Amino acid sequence: MLYNIPFSKVLFLDIETVSKHANYDELSDRMKKLWEKKSLKIRKSETETAEELYPRAAIYAEFGKIIVISVGFLNGSEFRIKSFYGDDEKVLLQEFAELLNRYYNYPDSMLCAHNGKEFDFPYIARRMIINGIDLPVPLQIAGKKPWEIRHLDTMELWKFGDYKNYTSLDLLTAIFDIPTPKDDIDGSMVGEVYWQQNDLERIKEYCQKDVLAVAQLMRRYLNEPLISEENIIFTP
Repeated sequence: MLYNIPFSKVLFLDIETVSKHANYDELSDRMKKLWEKKSLKIRKSETETAEELYPRAAIYAEFGKIIVISVGFLNGSEFRIKSFYGDDEKVLLQEFAELLNRYYNYPDSMLCAHNGKEFDFPYIARRMIINGIDLPVPLQIAGKKPWEIRHLDTMELWKFGDYKNYTSLDLLTAIFDIPTPKDDIDGSMVGEVYWQQNDLERIKEYCQKDVLAVAQLMRRYLNEPLISEENIIFTP
């Protein structure tokens, strides 16, 4: 493990995404054709249609959008958690970019997420470009050598060079005995909660709990005590 990680310089984050539209019928004819091509590659049976698979568009930056970015950072003895969220993706991405530009535009700053290198970091960067937002320095990785990219991934760290399988955050928090509150929502329900129940606050709270879980997991990796409950601060 990287025992020299400066925990106070790390911004922990997690994102929640949904399909760009509430349903398949709202897509333009051009995007319908493109999603139909994409769906052929992800369907598990020949009977599945592009329309039935449309909720899975959420995991692809070309067909989805970000509705929540939650972040956590150490401020003295306190671990502060904040969220950028809303229906207007461009606004929340601009606010997040401002945070990175102001506080994490330094050589020793780091971003950390679970499966972040495969999902969160590239998804955010792609959606920023689509929305016409200049990429903050921490997300500018083109042309950089691997050791120059200041991205940490708690899933990658757990692999120790083994690339065969995915290990969920839920499993890792369980084996490291990290307490996590029981939720009435999981990742597969985000689209329904957003589009059908219109409950963005519920999704935000779920995302914030994942950010805390990632930070606590990193503490276990570093063989350091968990952040105590009284030091966890949720900021507006």
